[in-house]
Amino acid sequence: MISKFKALLTGRPAPVDAKTADQNSERLRVATSALLIEAASMDGHFDDDEQATVAALLKDHFELNAADTDDLMEEGRKAVAHSGELYGFTRIIKDNFSEEERIRMIEMLWEVAYSDGELHHFEANLVRRVTGLIYVSDRESGEARKRVLTTMGLNDAQT
Repeated sequence: MISKFKALLTGRPAPVDAKTADQNSERLRVATSALLIEAASMDGHFDDDEQATVAALLKDHFELNAADTDDLMEEGRKAVAHSGELYGFTRIIKDNFSEEERIRMIEMLWEVAYSDGELHHFEANLVRRVTGLIYVSDRESGEARKRVLTTMGLNDAQT
């Protein structure tokens, strides 16, 4: 507590112990999972393709094994069920991800939104809202979207 107070007065970050770092890392993982699951569910369905996309993104991004990925998906589902707002999740992302990682987060959201082959307007709205909340520019979001469309072999006519 005293170290946090000193850090506040001096403007230097307080030392972070291993337990706190682990808790922050877990909160970040759950927030990421929750946002991806929320995006996948915005059209009223969380189908197998969307679940597989979310799982693959989490596994790759956080370098998880299958069991840890399943656990994180479950924690994300619980977080979405118990939270009625995006702000808590986006604040964690904004405060803990670098600019590059925040842009990658938007790219992952676009991947989830397009995972069923079409973009629902609720999904697009969510990505736009998250873009602003995590301080990613509209230009960067648009470029991320184009990368996803190219990677998935989709063209703008299908959006």
